[in-house]
Amino acid sequence: MTADLSAAPREALEVTVTAPIASFRNPLYAGVQVALPCPPPATVGGMLAAATGGWEAVDERTRFAMAFHARGMGSDLETYHPLDATGKKADSTPRERGFLADVTLTVWLTEDVELWERRLRRPVWPLRLGRSQDLVGLATRRVALLPGPGRQGSALLPETITPPPVGTLLRLPTSVSLDRHRTRWDGYHFDTSGRSDLMVTCDWADEEGRAVALLPPVHPGRLATMEA
Repeated sequence: MTADLSAAPREALEVTVTAPIASFRNPLYAGVQVALPCPPPATVGGMLAAATGGWEAVDERTRFAMAFHARGMGSDLETYHPLDATGKKADSTPRERGFLADVTLTVWLTEDVELWERRLRRPVWPLRLGRSQDLVGLATRRVALLPGPGRQGSALLPETITPPPVGTLLRLPTSVSLDRHRTRWDGYHFDTSGRSDLMVTCDWADEEGRAVALLPPVHPGRLATMEA
């Protein structure tokens, strides 16, 4: 399968985010530090919201596609300050924390390209990926996308993608309510090696033939809409 070269291309903003170290805790596990191999969509959405100054400035219909790759991984010890059953601080304790090294996150935005280009050029809040101390570097460029299919590579793909992608099926938070009391969870396929040449059905393919699959909306306001 190859992209349909006869179809009109779609302009998109390609955002490349880099960081020397990143760590993403799996929220499905309480009391232990289990690391994820990639950032959840909710985390990436939060970074985009930080660029605008808050979710109030983000259109609820905003969607993006993403790919992620880390060149290494490791573990260290980090001091945690847990809360007891009453909500008071308990004694601090060291725990092993997994981290990813030399990471690259690619995000594609296909709507409001000029607006997002301005926002990301001069973000309102510092941009972080994962922990609050993990600041990132960022570059943007406009690209032309062609209707898919595309090569899986290091893309994060919704579980509905066909044929079934290579790698692990992860359960990740797509969006989190502002009060953090509600979370939307979805299934995503991700290949940590980033080497899969499997052609998958997706929305678009980039200039290199990589899959660009739009993920569900990440805006917290969508949670209230779905429950209404």
